[in-house]
Amino acid sequence: MKNQKTYFECQILCAVLSVFLLNISIFGQSDPNPNSPTPILISEPDSIRALTDSGGVLNKNSRQLQSKAFGLNQKINLYVTNVDLMTGEGANAFRVYAEDASGRKYRFPVIDLQPVNGQEWIYAVTILIKDEIGFWEQPAENGDILLRLTWRGLVSNPVKLGLGRTGGSLKEEAGAMPTPLKNFAKKPEDAEPPTAEFVGYRYSGDRIRFLEQATFGPTTALDQRIRRIGLRTWLAEQFEAQYPSVANPYPDLPLKSNDTNNATLGCGMFASGSPERRICNRDFYSQYLVQNWFFKEAFYGEPQLKHRVAWALSQVWVVSGVDTQQASHIIAYHKVLSNNAFGNYRDLMEEVTLNPAMGNYLDMARSTRNSPNENFAREILQLFSIGLFMLNQDGTLQLDGNNQPIPTYDQSTVNNFTKVFTGWSFCNNGTNPACPSVIAGTVNYKDPMLLNQNNHDITAKTLLSYPNTVNPTLPANQNGTTDLNQALDNIFYHPNVAPFVSRLLIQHLVTSDPTPAYIGRVAAVFNNNGFGVRGDMKAVTKAILLDPEARGNVKTDPNYGKLREPVQFMTNILRHFRVVSADGTGQSDGVLADESKKMGQNPFYSISVFNYYSPGYIIPGTTYNAPEFGVMTTSTSISRANFINKIAFDKISVGHDIPSGTSIDLTELRQLAQADPTGGQLVNELNRKLMHNTMSPQMRSRVLSAVLTVPSFAVDLRVRTAFFLVAGSSQYQIQR
Repeated sequence: MKNQKTYFECQILCAVLSVFLLNISIFGQSDPNPNSPTPILISEPDSIRALTDSGGVLNKNSRQLQSKAFGLNQKINLYVTNVDLMTGEGANAFRVYAEDASGRKYRFPVIDLQPVNGQEWIYAVTILIKDEIGFWEQPAENGDILLRLTWRGLVSNPVKLGLGRTGGSLKEEAGAMPTPLKNFAKKPEDAEPPTAEFVGYRYSGDRIRFLEQATFGPTTALDQRIRRIGLRTWLAEQFEAQYPSVANPYPDLPLKSNDTNNATLGCGMFASGSPERRICNRDFYSQYLVQNWFFKEAFYGEPQLKHRVAWALSQVWVVSGVDTQQASHIIAYHKVLSNNAFGNYRDLMEEVTLNPAMGNYLDMARSTRNSPNENFAREILQLFSIGLFMLNQDGTLQLDGNNQPIPTYDQSTVNNFTKVFTGWSFCNNGTNPACPSVIAGTVNYKDPMLLNQNNHDITAKTLLSYPNTVNPTLPANQNGTTDLNQALDNIFYHPNVAPFVSRLLIQHLVTSDPTPAYIGRVAAVFNNNGFGVRGDMKAVTKAILLDPEARGNVKTDPNYGKLREPVQFMTNILRHFRVVSADGTGQSDGVLADESKKMGQNPFYSISVFNYYSPGYIIPGTTYNAPEFGVMTTSTSISRANFINKIAFDKISVGHDIPSGTSIDLTELRQLAQADPTGGQLVNELNRKLMHNTMSPQMRSRVLSAVLTVPSFAVDLRVRTAFFLVAGSSQYQIQR
């Protein structure tokens, strides 16, 4: 048996290396189809060369179209059909990608979109032959390139376009077919009227995708519930759900002395080197208990959406355990984020500003009129609200007369905001009713910071200027609280806040590089929730998750989606397969931070105020905005594979600081494998459950071949092999 096991393991390893080199619909109640149609680029009658023109727009009386080569910086029209646009949806909903004969990819700006006169189901898409990202100035060689258009996460058929000349060494894509104008000369039957809230009961792929975006991972029970009640009802329930879960409250930890060796309020009461001393330091002076609580809430908590949004906010408004020593400090900070996750962004701004953990992390608690510190003033502008450059409401850059971005502020602005944020410090006055959490001998990180007016800069201050500016200047001799409220209003009403915050939240929940149209739709809701309220986080969250760019069974655009960040990579996998303790008899203890740390994301220990990765991160050598790839290295990618290997073939065992351990339940997969010796049902179920039926045929073939190297009588090994191959695949690791 030992030799036989070794043989199986060798076969599995070979199959794994091969894979790494490289719709079961449930119908229920009727609801709008979440699936947008796939756009079709129109070609010449007898080839896949794009139907184009460089002046005017196609109409039924004038069809003198050109199908020639074009030069750099030239505007041309492509023609697209099979799209249903919502009111106001235009050019910024589309992207056009080019690929040359060398396999390099570029993105051409889409600058206009117009329906064809008399054939309004066909649109002229005006593009500029220039790399939008600036990846190249001059192509390596002239000749044909392939163009694809994307819309709402769906990619069109490829068409050819001559760059400088036609011909060259471009290989035509296998299976590509002409899509001539004559095929679309008649108006198609009307589809369902488009809506900004594409949701459905009966679209299983879309439900799983929704749960990946709105929770820490799908479960069978949650999928079935949403099938019964629909997405909107589930969202309404989540907005009112108690948080944290009743069974998993925040750890209740007292404040301790900042000196861990303190004999009464630290860990000095225990002998040096004793188990008690080590446990005291672990529980109070690290984020161990917070991390375990976080993972247990992610695994078993009912208020999944608030947990997910609060986690996103913690990566925008960053406070790190690297500098924030005690677990109780981080808990008090996280309560601010969760309490405001479905509140108003303006309230969130104020509560975070006055939170002592933030006051410590960005030095506002030590900033006085005689010793000002600009850290918080700079970061609230750059990272938490408006960003560095003026934005249009769809998140695109505003440009000046020289085609350069327009700064939102300068150093003088930072200096003035720095004056606003002087005078606040820790609420340590035990006789003040505003400081109920004071414990003598500790620093109060639980109650909001208090103003010492004597330490506040009372000079006049010039703040942000923008159209219809709110509080552009603050007069001299004001109370610090008045200065603070007026300054936060000055920031909150800046036109950048809506697109800036909307883009960040879309990136964390749905896709790394949303189209400007998507950002614009969400920003419009941020500006006005429909009842005249600005900054309504419930409305913003709903707009993000129900947008047509988020919804749909399948997204075919290869640039759509996001790399699963380490925390969500783990929780999604574990929730799919009933995460339990190591012995399978109870719940996981949530001790998984060391696993995600190896992958580049140690919960509540962001490496800097810029988070674990920058929202603007571009994969080197490409034009792809993909923030989570900022923590993807050779080492962390191996750690991902090692985690899947551990959870597939073993478990996280009980041990040092691991009281219960973690494992998964593969009973359902074993039943399938036992009933079907061909392995097909097993692979299909993994495709449905983990990838909502988007596994490529090539991947399915390789996985199935690897599975069949394990004899059918070795059911458990076959199941674990299949699980390892799918969960560890590159296709699964992209949340799409």
